[in-house]
Amino acid sequence: MSFELRPHTADVAVASRGETRGEAFAAAADGLAAATCEEIPETGERFAVTVVAESVEALLFDYLDRLIYERDVRGVLPVDNEATVREDDGEWTVEASARGVPFAAITARDVKAVTYSEMRVERTEDGWEAYVVLDV
Repeated sequence: MSFELRPHTADVAVASRGETRGEAFAAAADGLAAATCEEIPETGERFAVTVVAESVEALLFDYLDRLIYERDVRGVLPVDNEATVREDDGEWTVEASARGVPFAAITARDVKAVTYSEMRVERTEDGWEAYVVLDV
């Protein structure tokens, strides 16, 4: 499971990889955290999220958007993300958890939103890749 931040005009893109869709999603969420903060302390409590959507791309969008919502409501940066993705009768679900690092413990940049621009989730020879552009 890994991610790479890539410059993207005025925004930043996250390219993530994993053996499973869930690992690729969790790595994208870790990329969201890395786009927000360079150094992440070991503090914070884990919390869970479940998101449902009509497509795998919509699920990635909604999952990352939910993490931004949790960031804003809880006042924490979601890090050390774990996720499981499944599809059942055309409905996609991600069950995930993250460690919420309190904003008081970090210096953060503002990631405003997730975008659908160039978003993709693809199977590769090595597993799964996801690509998402973040509005900063």
